[in-house]
Amino acid sequence: MTLRLSTVILPTDRWAEGKKKWQRAEELGFHAAYTYDHLSWRTFRDGPWFGALPTLTAAATATERLRLGTLVTSPNFRHPVALAKELMSLDDISGGRVTLGIGAGGSGFDATALGQEPWTPKERADRFAEFVPLLDRLLTEGTVTQPGTFYSADEARNIPGCVQRPRLPFAVAATGPRGLRLAARHGQAWVTTGDPKLYEEGTPEQSRAALAGQVERLGKACAETGRDASELDRILLHGFTPDRNAPLESLDAFVDFAGRHQELGFTEIVIHWPVPDSDFAVDQAVFEEIATEAVAQLG
Repeated sequence: MTLRLSTVILPTDRWAEGKKKWQRAEELGFHAAYTYDHLSWRTFRDGPWFGALPTLTAAATATERLRLGTLVTSPNFRHPVALAKELMSLDDISGGRVTLGIGAGGSGFDATALGQEPWTPKERADRFAEFVPLLDRLLTEGTVTQPGTFYSADEARNIPGCVQRPRLPFAVAATGPRGLRLAARHGQAWVTTGDPKLYEEGTPEQSRAALAGQVERLGKACAETGRDASELDRILLHGFTPDRNAPLESLDAFVDFAGRHQELGFTEIVIHWPVPDSDFAVDQAVFEEIATEAVAQLG
């Protein structure tokens, strides 16, 4: 299968400038352009940071072919009923070009922004296990009533439904057993950033071994749920493995990186749009060369 190359554009620019990046992403031929769905994030916390869904709505009106999506949405500050309505609307505005990246969330700034105590890993997993199936129903059925421990719906209506049928695709971010089962049951794609324990002191070889293990566990989760694992796209969000930005230093370096991960079974790699003076500060010209030439070299 031909490897797809996508990008993630952080929502840090006022739209007059941000619009140019989304349109350029389409011109460069990226398969998709995603954005992070956070209220604030890491070192960008005290700078500009705009909302994901309004940004994607604007991007939908500024582009024609580019797929759009979140990478990723989480339950940290979302409720399935309200989110489903917004996603249905975005799918309509974009003409059916939206993918929902979705994960369990973390312990960053989003976890406490609404005034709550941060959830434990188990609490995040429990909520995620309820959030995803309910969102699936809300985007598939016209009217949904479902009581839940954390999330409920009472005659929630999503009419006329998504442009994409039976609903827009889910790309489920997961590495643990419960999350992988959710990906197997509800996902059209699976997302990983690698093994975070290896980011500081691991090696690229150790990272690839860890990713191979994740792919294997995804296959087992699919087998347990009666799903053909080949039905799921496997997405690697670059930037969080021990390689860091080294694969983006040249076209050859990226082709080597991408080819090694394609061999592991990944079908899509997502690279960050360059952000000066940040962890994602790479040469724009090299980035664009990778965008336009790497896929052809991978075959």
